[in-house]
Formats: sequence, C-alpha cells, structure tokens
Amino acid sequence: MKVADIRNQLADAINRVAYAGERIVLERRGKKVAALVSVEDLELLEEMEDQADIRAAKKALKEKGRIPLAKIKARLGMK
Repeated sequence: MKVADIRNQLADAINRVAYAGERIVLERRGKKVAALVSVEDLELLEEMEDQADIRAAKKALKEKGRIPLAKIKARLGMK
C-alpha cells in the first residue's frame, strides 16, 4: 500500500491488521518503508529478538578471555 493511500484508509487498515491479522507494507516511491503489524506480531518479534540476544550473550560468556571496559567504550565511541 502506498503511504499516500494510507492517509485515506487508516481506520480500515488498522482494522485489517488488528482483527484479520493482516500485515500491511507501506511503500513510498516504490520502496518499502514501513509496515503495519498486529500487537501480537510485534510482541512475537520482540520475543524472538530477546531470545537471540540471550543466545548471543550465553555464547559470549563461554568464550575465553576478557575485553577491558575502556576498550569496549572506545570501540563504541563512548567516553
């Protein structure tokens, strides 16, 4: 759906997403720029991201060696 079209159809689009579970991709100039998804889909995505972070953290904890906090901050551009 084009971004310009969503302005006139927002209430309908929200109902389709909330009650029919539809996922609506918004496009601007032919490029996908955003999506409307149900709260359930968003929560599932967030849970999947959390689980991936937990797996990565557990893997990192098993690795030998340490990196000083100052070095990490420097890599991230922090003071």
